[in-house]
Amino acid sequence: MRWFGFGFNAFAQVCVQEKSDKEDSSSSAGEVKVNVPIELKNHVGRSKIRASWSRRASLFLDEEKSVRLAGFCAFISNESFSPVMVDTRGCRDAIISETHLTLAFPDRIECWDLQSKEKVPSWSMEILTQSQNSDVNLPLVPGGYISSKTPIFHSLSSHLQAKSLALGGEHAILLTAAGAVYSWGQGSHGELGHGGLIPEEEPRTVEALWGMSMRSVAAGGWHSVCVGDGGDLYVWGWNESGQLGLPSRGLRKASQQKSEPQAGLSNGIESLIWLRYNGQ
Repeated sequence: MRWFGFGFNAFAQVCVQEKSDKEDSSSSAGEVKVNVPIELKNHVGRSKIRASWSRRASLFLDEEKSVRLAGFCAFISNESFSPVMVDTRGCRDAIISETHLTLAFPDRIECWDLQSKEKVPSWSMEILTQSQNSDVNLPLVPGGYISSKTPIFHSLSSHLQAKSLALGGEHAILLTAAGAVYSWGQGSHGELGHGGLIPEEEPRTVEALWGMSMRSVAAGGWHSVCVGDGGDLYVWGWNESGQLGLPSRGLRKASQQKSEPQAGLSNGIESLIWLRYNGQ
């Protein structure tokens, strides 16, 4: 399996940039942004990648099953990642945020505070072997899910029968075994998909998708994505940088002014736009 990285790289969370002698040391454009996908070094065999804004965790599933970090506060040398300063041998899954690293072992869940020098996890939970489901990845855990912010553990109602869960910057998107989608958290940028901009403290069905079976969900900082059983892609939320697959508000406004100088563009929030792509 080969992994490639691209995008914001100011903390070397994507890859370590090697400067040449001829390169202007005052220019940091090559370090801050990786515009072309670059293959990640030393990722041989089966592995998983987990990322936050300034950090990357690489989970190696072969042999000892260990985790290594890159990015902010990682001890980076000439390699593209460094070992975590905790024992991760036997780890089967991991998620990382700006403040915490959560590790899943066959018998327990551990959450480590990346800003603390303590050599013990800030939170842990034992897992009964008989309740373990190898098909479910973090952040789901038996009886609830792991959040990227404290409080770390949140319980879920058993009637939801959660299949997978995605965490955004301030919201959560849940996919049930029946293919229904629920969301909750902050809704200030339309990331919840409920047609408004108010927060939801409890999981609420995304009614626009009701009756259509979904097979996967994902969440960005302020936008959400899901894929239907038929291969259709649905996206909603903030679109200031075109992350919904549409031109951003600024680009649309400039384009409309060129074609229709007299026509004004509404100041409506891009988060209310809903896309549907036919993947068949």
